[in-house]
Amino acid sequence: MIAHLTRFLLLVQLAVATLCALGFRHLWPDISWLFALLLGTMCVLFARAVITANNFRLAAGVPCTAGPAVLNIGAALRLYSSELRATLLSSSWTMPFRRPGIFLAAEPTTLPVLLIHGYGCNGGYWWYLSKRLKAANITHFAVDLEPVLCGIDTYLPQITTAIETLQAATRQRQIVIVAHSMGGLVARAWLRDHPIDCIAKLITLGTPHSGTALARFGPGENSRQMLPPTDTGGAPWLTQLNAASGRAVPTVSIYSLHDNIIAPRSSSFLPGAKNIALAGIGHVALGSHPAVISIVIEEVRNAATDGQTPLPSESNGSDLDPAKAVLLASDGDSGA
Repeated sequence: MIAHLTRFLLLVQLAVATLCALGFRHLWPDISWLFALLLGTMCVLFARAVITANNFRLAAGVPCTAGPAVLNIGAALRLYSSELRATLLSSSWTMPFRRPGIFLAAEPTTLPVLLIHGYGCNGGYWWYLSKRLKAANITHFAVDLEPVLCGIDTYLPQITTAIETLQAATRQRQIVIVAHSMGGLVARAWLRDHPIDCIAKLITLGTPHSGTALARFGPGENSRQMLPPTDTGGAPWLTQLNAASGRAVPTVSIYSLHDNIIAPRSSSFLPGAKNIALAGIGHVALGSHPAVISIVIEEVRNAATDGQTPLPSESNGSDLDPAKAVLLASDGDSGA
């Protein structure tokens, strides 16, 4: 459904660009059609750029306790431009046209990986990570969650089917889950309700483990479930999930101190998990940024042994403060 929707939105944007071009031709009859269409396309891109900038503004307005988050002007511009580029490529290229299926490595080097996308996306979100996983000989499968606007628990049977698909294709009992944004909540809900011995590790990217205030702007029951419990209208779903979910499997939460969708950004800090806070990366760009991808591949490679020994946060119980998350400077450009 998302593939069809994003293709439709591309046609809408093309129509808007054409109408703008007609308007420019009417105002300035001497300009060429090519130049008029270029101006019309720039109008559409400007609107997309304003939406992305507004997301950063809204997220920055929510107080955060996740640690230092000050960027100089150059780093801030790189953050914005890489997030805009990742958003444009994801919504206009990979999600409509480049959804990866199952990839079976001829000589796999790790446990197989299940990729779970976030709100309003499909498996195409993982196209860039999928290329890197293929190069690393890592078997993986990107699931499409449908329908788009339903409650999060509705997706759980689809996760079961995806896990069974990977197990049957690889003859491996255990897998690793890598999940972006809402996908991390889907994975945790699945772990809450199902036997966990088949999951060696859960890796979440920019997941609102304690909710995000920007969910109020999204339609659907799943958006309401992602509201912080303290927000007006906040649903009890997150509170119940966090109350029910202990440290069932080794878990890694990777997130950005400059996320433009998760607000407060400290919401991605998950008590009891291995928390890795990055700087200078936007929400959509988390799935394609080279620094994030390198961490994900390393964590996938270590999954088989991490399940046998507790992480430091499990043994001492001190990893309960967002300010204590590992902070890695990462102001490089997105790999998208």
